[in-house]
Amino acid sequence: MALLVQRPKGTQDVTPKESCKWHTVEQITRQTAEQYGFSEIRTPVFEDTGLFVRSVGDTTDVVQKEMYSVTAKGDASFTLKPEGTAGAVRAMLENGLMNEGFPQKVYYITPCFRHEKPQAGRLREFHQFGVEMFGTASPYADADVISLAKTVLDRAGLKNIELFINSIGCPACRAEYHKALKEYFESYKGDLCETCLSRLEKNPMRILDCKSPVCSKIAEGAPVILDYLCEDCKNHFESLKDILSSMGIAFTVNPKIVRGLDYYTRTVFEFVTTEIGAQGTVCGGGRYDGLVQQLGGQPTPALGFAAGLERLIITMEKQGCEFIAPEPCDIYLASMGDAAQKKCVELAVMLRDEGFKVEYDIVGRGLKAQMKYADKINAKFSMVLGDNEIESGSAKLKNMKTGEQTEISLGEGFADAFSDIAVADMFNLKSDTL
Repeated sequence: MALLVQRPKGTQDVTPKESCKWHTVEQITRQTAEQYGFSEIRTPVFEDTGLFVRSVGDTTDVVQKEMYSVTAKGDASFTLKPEGTAGAVRAMLENGLMNEGFPQKVYYITPCFRHEKPQAGRLREFHQFGVEMFGTASPYADADVISLAKTVLDRAGLKNIELFINSIGCPACRAEYHKALKEYFESYKGDLCETCLSRLEKNPMRILDCKSPVCSKIAEGAPVILDYLCEDCKNHFESLKDILSSMGIAFTVNPKIVRGLDYYTRTVFEFVTTEIGAQGTVCGGGRYDGLVQQLGGQPTPALGFAAGLERLIITMEKQGCEFIAPEPCDIYLASMGDAAQKKCVELAVMLRDEGFKVEYDIVGRGLKAQMKYADKINAKFSMVLGDNEIESGSAKLKNMKTGEQTEISLGEGFADAFSDIAVADMFNLKSDTL
């Protein structure tokens, strides 16, 4: 029978068997961010469209081709967020967090949406772990954020991930660079794609990020931004390189990195792998010193990065990294008869209150089928209750791995007695692995 409705193209379901992989990366990213002094912020999944046009840039692929925008009756245009930084900056300003002293450091895990051609590592609904830091122009802040990103990747167990860095300058030195780019690309006007022709006048730097093979080939011979940096930007970049080296973080300077969003200034960086095809950037970010002011705040230096959780998981899978294993059921309570089933319910409530994972029959299976189900869910222990057990007030607790059985009272001390046995078994399992 054919499904009447299927999931939208470019989206994916996370089934219970896969959710442990998400729990792994979410735990790693949250714990690492908090160890670096970042606190969680949550923003709406959609924002006023003008927020992204103003911040991301109207000459970017994101704004020109990829945003999901809607207009509800009586409302302005809203857009499902294509990235996390703009919403985070808006929230920091709107909630007065910029007045609470610097640096301000926040992180988030959020869904994002872009209308792109789906492929490995690229979905139309995807999820980002991102961090944002406000109120410091120091290259030490750049290095700290890059270190945070590297720590996440290291804790995930990833290997063969290269760090590429670049500086795209400040508005002053970038103006000179734009002149040089425009002069260079003018001689190729007949070959550039239609989108890049429009960028030539407004923002020629965006041509460097074009996905067209023809435009990419032309861009290979374009002037390099590092040759146009002002003294301050040059010093900032040299300091960053020195700090990264002192931290033992290997990097490669790649003058072709510009990132795909207009708000970046000075430092930009990417962590890249060759193991997931064309979409090899697993994490990227940089400075955006003008964005806070651009959105109505006071001039405030800022920086951050975002990592795609799907790409992290795909790369971890490719490299055989370990994921958190789902915790199995602690005990399955099998029953024969109505009185026994009611007692199973009573015991389950008691054990769950103590933090144990407990299951019992709720579909009317026979005893043999119940025990098969206990095996299927990998229950650590099982216990069968019938009229005899109810009458005697005790039952046999079975270790499903060893087959060992222990008589246990069903009275008030049942939860404590089970806890002692479960803890002892856990200790024995750990000892076996040492």
